Amino acid sequence: MNPVLNVTNVRKTYGRLTAVEDISFSVGKGEIVGLLGPNGAGKTTTINMILGVLAPTSGTITIDGIDIAKNRHEALTRTNFAAVYAPLPGNLSVVQNLKIFGMLYGVPGLNARIEELLEQFDLKQFRHTKCGVLSSGEQTRVCLAKAMLNRPQLLLLDEPTASLDPSKAQEIRNHVLTFAKQNGGILWTSHNMLEVETVCDRVLFLSKGKILLEGDPRQLPAQHGKASLEELFIAVAREPLSIGITHAA
Repeated sequence: MNPVLNVTNVRKTYGRLTAVEDISFSVGKGEIVGLLGPNGAGKTTTINMILGVLAPTSGTITIDGIDIAKNRHEALTRTNFAAVYAPLPGNLSVVQNLKIFGMLYGVPGLNARIEELLEQFDLKQFRHTKCGVLSSGEQTRVCLAKAMLNRPQLLLLDEPTASLDPSKAQEIRNHVLTFAKQNGGILWTSHNMLEVETVCDRVLFLSKGKILLEGDPRQLPAQHGKASLEELFIAVAREPLSIGITHAA
């Protein structure tokens, strides 16, 4: 089965600065892959290239088999995105935001799909509330509803539960796991290593624009002499040269 995301030898430079250096990885259908690393490792640059916001200096990115450089619109109709730093327009209500994005994505049966998501994310009571006055946790749930509107083949989630209390975070994780089983693949970034261990089938550790490690988040720490994924994360952030490259893209 073809992966829903395939990143091949992708590089991004800004003059003499290399933000991402020759990375390759894939996300399979039904798979949740964690993209991990300290601030400045290249995660946001990688996500922006997958979203078509940035063009790679070299290399190829395909979504559901479609080369984003050759057919950007067709590729991006198969993906969606949610991040804590990308809130929806605050002067529009929850329903207005979902309708506008639903029309942009050409979602069939849009009204019924919106009602389904309002129920799924416990947002019915906020349907006519402007997003700008919602709590951070409520805004996060609206962003996730928007991200699932078009049932994307590839879902990009950047710190999706960062603003949620433990109960709501657990609900969201359950929704995401169900989504992966029913729809497509997910690329998930997080600094919550316990959450990553719970939801991710595989993780990629980025360091200084390179993939340093790749593997099962429940087995990777022991393979590198660490007691936990958090301890491994700290080692990658502080002493990446001591880890060694075991990437198998």
